Amino acid sequence: MSTQKQRLYLFDTTLRDGQQTQGVQFSTQEKHQIAHALDALGMDYIEGGWPGANPTDTEFFDAPPKVNATFLAFGMTKRAGRSAANDDVLAGVLNAKTKAVCLVGKTHDFHVTTALGFTLDENLENIARSIEYVVEQGREALFDAEHFFDGYKSNPEYALKCLHAAYDAGARWIVLCDTNGGTLPDEVAQITRAVIDSGITGDRLGIHTHDDTGNAVANTLAAVNAGARHVQGTLNGLGERCGNANLTSLIPTFLLKEPYCSTLQTGVTHDALAGLVKTSRTLDDILNRVPLRSAPYVGASAFAHKAGLHASAILKDPTTYEHIAPETVGNARIVPMSNQAGQSNLRRRLSEMGLEVSDKTDLSRILDRIKDRESEGYAYDSAQASFELEARRELGLLPSFFEIKRYRVTVERRKNKRNKMVSLSEAVVVTKIGEQKMLAVSDSLDAEGKDAGPVNALARALMKDLGPYQALIDDIDLVDYKVRITQGGTAAKTRVIIDHEDGQGRRWSTVGVSSNIIDASFEALLDAIIWKLVRDGATPLVSQ
Repeated sequence: MSTQKQRLYLFDTTLRDGQQTQGVQFSTQEKHQIAHALDALGMDYIEGGWPGANPTDTEFFDAPPKVNATFLAFGMTKRAGRSAANDDVLAGVLNAKTKAVCLVGKTHDFHVTTALGFTLDENLENIARSIEYVVEQGREALFDAEHFFDGYKSNPEYALKCLHAAYDAGARWIVLCDTNGGTLPDEVAQITRAVIDSGITGDRLGIHTHDDTGNAVANTLAAVNAGARHVQGTLNGLGERCGNANLTSLIPTFLLKEPYCSTLQTGVTHDALAGLVKTSRTLDDILNRVPLRSAPYVGASAFAHKAGLHASAILKDPTTYEHIAPETVGNARIVPMSNQAGQSNLRRRLSEMGLEVSDKTDLSRILDRIKDRESEGYAYDSAQASFELEARRELGLLPSFFEIKRYRVTVERRKNKRNKMVSLSEAVVVTKIGEQKMLAVSDSLDAEGKDAGPVNALARALMKDLGPYQALIDDIDLVDYKVRITQGGTAAKTRVIIDHEDGQGRRWSTVGVSSNIIDASFEALLDAIIWKLVRDGATPLVSQ
């Protein structure tokens, strides 16, 4: 006998609460881009921000995104001493003309009397009249119960009165907020059940958690287990201080894990779930941030198997070391190469490259090469593209596309016409393609005329003119650059790992090692180009 699934509603607040992250400020165009990505994922609610709080939010609400999700504005309950109809702050939120409005109100007696300076009864009146007025305007009303869990622990009777003031006034959702992020899962479950026992049904109850103890996802699940059917969070866990509940962790958990997948239904389809990694990385790209490799479900290392024992088992059955199939969320399995690797890792990795190698002598030779290189400071577990080139080189399967004859990088410090000291880097690269020599020169000035450094100049010169290969490398974009000293003393070596991305959405990493940081960078840059040409099937013009 089948059991009908209960509906779980997903509310995204990346554009409002996520924007409270230190160093994050979305442009209007970026807000539109994120809203459409969220809508494609299947969010039920997308919170756009606080109308009038800043010029960006005002512009965003003047031309809101066209989405299937319920798009809503955020604001606060009216102030004491005036009616809801005459409160200019509340009017500004309603003037955004969104289908729904989310109002935040105090539910902790300490905050009411200390932060607001209201009496407890005045606060109850403000909550009730504000929600009532939103409903009268034909809008769906949501009430964010700020500091609720702390308020409940301090004065449970008053905290519940605040919730019921909004509930009785017609709020569609009463959202319990762990604003300071200090509540733990057992407390969240217990208090959520107490709210339901007070007469507010679970299908009108939501949860909003912060990650100050690292428990935002666990606290959200605890509230859902207790009966809440509305979940608020952000993409990639953005948010003030330590962030909010991470929807990129919660969504696949709801869709793929028991008991949620068999008892609850969200607006996210399994087809949309397969785009979760892309959505997560789209946000990181907008923020110009490097994706967290260890992020659950969506991180580049979420399905990486470094140990030889693991790789051997994965070859037989992926479920031995994977809790879900990586492609379910749009991710991919990685079997990195390192000095801990065995032949099982190697065979698997070569197979993924399209190279079936059965000769144990070849496998041993490649493995020895990798171990020798890592003893010199190379790191192939985080530079898969360079590993692939090393393996092809050992097997005699690496084409020669061009030859680097020489390169030079100069850095100059000088005063400009304003008598201010400035830096300027310049790089010259000479390549030979077939019988033709090509010379490319580039400086390091960015679009704003600022010096982006010698590595930037070198990358631009290297990729400026590769003759017949230029069309294949024009879409390469350097997205991250990491440097580490691998040995100390006067013989210190520098390891450089560079992440690249192309127009097809492929991301790959290469490594270079040298006592000279420019040489190490050049080696990694060169590997990135050669890997791209190999993968795109470029025709070699240089005899091997």
